[in-house]
Amino acid sequence: MSDFVAVASTSDVPDPGSLLVEVEERLLVLIHAAGAFYVLDDVCTHDGGPLSEGPVASGAIACPRHGAKFDIRTGAALTMPATRPTAVHEVKVEGEQVFIKLSGA
Repeated sequence: MSDFVAVASTSDVPDPGSLLVEVEERLLVLIHAAGAFYVLDDVCTHDGGPLSEGPVASGAIACPRHGAKFDIRTGAALTMPATRPTAVHEVKVEGEQVFIKLSGA
């Protein structure tokens, strides 16, 4: 994919908060935190849990299943039981629209 796709309005996601979105049949979690937007694959690399169902706090999102935390900026696994990062994608805001561009990962 080479283009950005509109996925939400800025008002659709509270700060802090997250929203499950889909781009090209890929589930993603759109995160709004400290006034900025981030997007990660909606998958905990420990057991495939839905990150979009977990809380966002202090620059991280936690998997609701076992509590593994991921950095919302880089996708890095911050706590056990996850040891591998989840994929991050580009996000941009134009006016009130949030756009996502899938990474090559």
